[in-house]
Amino acid sequence: MRTTFHLKTLTVAIAAFSVASVASAAGLDRSGQDVTAFFQDGLYAEAVYTYIDADVSGYDSSNNNYEDNNYVRGNKTGDIAESYDFFRYGVKADINNTFSIGILYDEPFGASAEYSGDNNFVANTNPADSGAELDNDPESNPLNPFIAGAEAGTAGENTQVEVRSESVTAILGMKFGENRNFQVYGGPVAQRIEATTKLRGLAYGPATGYTSYMAPDTDYGYIAGIAYSKPEIALKAALTYRSEIEHNSEIFESYPLAPTLGTFTGRELSGSQTGTIETTTPKSVNFDFQTGINPTTLATAKVRWVPWSDFVITPPLYNEVSQNATRPDGLNLVEYDDDQWQVEVGLAKRVAPALAISGTVGWDSGAGDPTTSLGPVEGYYSVGLGAKYNVTENWAVSAGGKYLWFGDAKGRLPSGKIVGDFQDNDGYIAGVKLSYQAKQGF
Repeated sequence: MRTTFHLKTLTVAIAAFSVASVASAAGLDRSGQDVTAFFQDGLYAEAVYTYIDADVSGYDSSNNNYEDNNYVRGNKTGDIAESYDFFRYGVKADINNTFSIGILYDEPFGASAEYSGDNNFVANTNPADSGAELDNDPESNPLNPFIAGAEAGTAGENTQVEVRSESVTAILGMKFGENRNFQVYGGPVAQRIEATTKLRGLAYGPATGYTSYMAPDTDYGYIAGIAYSKPEIALKAALTYRSEIEHNSEIFESYPLAPTLGTFTGRELSGSQTGTIETTTPKSVNFDFQTGINPTTLATAKVRWVPWSDFVITPPLYNEVSQNATRPDGLNLVEYDDDQWQVEVGLAKRVAPALAISGTVGWDSGAGDPTTSLGPVEGYYSVGLGAKYNVTENWAVSAGGKYLWFGDAKGRLPSGKIVGDFQDNDGYIAGVKLSYQAKQGF
């Protein structure tokens, strides 16, 4: 005799996971681009707030010869990870028993880091005071006197990066099959992104003092997927594809040592310029799965893939200055070696008529090690707890938290030089969600 887990008995448990179940460490991934709000039954709306606080610290390299790639442990960097928060909203409704529509808002990509203190990522008028003494032999390092001058010109300034994005996704779904168990869905995506970068300190060699501001740009892509459901056992599975989105943004760049570098290489280079930059945010694939184990217990799994190895940020002035005989194509400011894989599994248990609790474990592969010095983390392992309480028949409040153990990583410049080593770091995520759900009869 087949056991039936009626969906109604699991209503409290469903969605207890999705408060703090995403927030990735790979590349610029933040929200995980969750679409599970669209698969809720009937009329559904949610508002989610997520707060992330990470501790990412390590050591700089005391080797300040920008032509020598050997890493030598130097001074402590202090905590470079800035705490940040973001919101996610979703509304979904059934038009009839075949068609559904939804609107989702999230902040999919971002970065927030700042170095401070006594290390080679902070401009210092007297590098020798921090044990970061330059080799001033003009034959071996003829630019070192100019680098020291640039340091003096930006004394006390910190290396910083800030990337912000917003996304709005419109979805139309159509159910089909004998019992309408299958659903195809898709729609347009509008995405806005902006970024600010400041490179300071001896770690960046001739690039110290570089500043760029990428103005906000909005462009468009699409989402498409297929889902399957079996309500009698609370089973839902969905495979979702998001396209890459190409942005063409205005960018201002300042590179104080560019004219000097041009003199040494026989080129005329500007110290600042305004232009355009093409940045393509990556495509992604999400797989979401849930099923009832018994009438009060739900199991879930999430898998996410993002090809960060295809992603680059190439500011035109930065790239032009870095071109030489050995690298005629110049350098990217940000790039990654590997693709991201993220896996999370969990269980939710209805412990009272209006209360469910949940637990998750997760793994994120990161996007390679060594990685950019502006985000020196290689993935994480995580554990999380959550709870959902139905305040009324339609309204519910969920809360959750997650603890993350970050993977060790070395910070690398685009030139390949290792400038930092970051180990034994961790962080936590906390979130709260308000949701509304009501039946729709057709």
